[in-house]
Amino acid sequence: MVPDSIDWQIIHILRKENDSNRAIAEKLGVSEGMVRQRLKRLKDAGILTVRALINPETLENQQLALIAVNVTAPDLLETKAQEISRLPNVLAVSIISGRYDIMVELLVDSNRGLVQFLTGTLSKVKGISTTESFVMLKCYNKYV
Repeated sequence: MVPDSIDWQIIHILRKENDSNRAIAEKLGVSEGMVRQRLKRLKDAGILTVRALINPETLENQQLALIAVNVTAPDLLETKAQEISRLPNVLAVSIISGRYDIMVELLVDSNRGLVQFLTGTLSKVKGISTTESFVMLKCYNKYV
């Protein structure tokens, strides 16, 4: 499925604010049923998901971290990224360019959770050569 201009307008509205289907329909001059059908189609196609996100500053005893990962061989890149994405506490995984191969975004229970993830969880993923961790001390415009 390739989103058309109305689909993109719906997506842009939802990226800015949590509007009802009716409010979106009014903004676009289309029927509420059309918005509902398009949202269902976008969700079913895996293009869009709608969920509540929270400011990490409000989370007590939890820590956001980034882990940069290098894999042992280029042909492992895709499979290792997918494997890491299924690990507990992982919010997102990206294949990146530059010094590292993969960037992992993680939400854990304080520093102990980060140590446990690195030593007890990520260390079990075969094919990783090196990692470097970055603790997010303060975030702006970030929701998880």
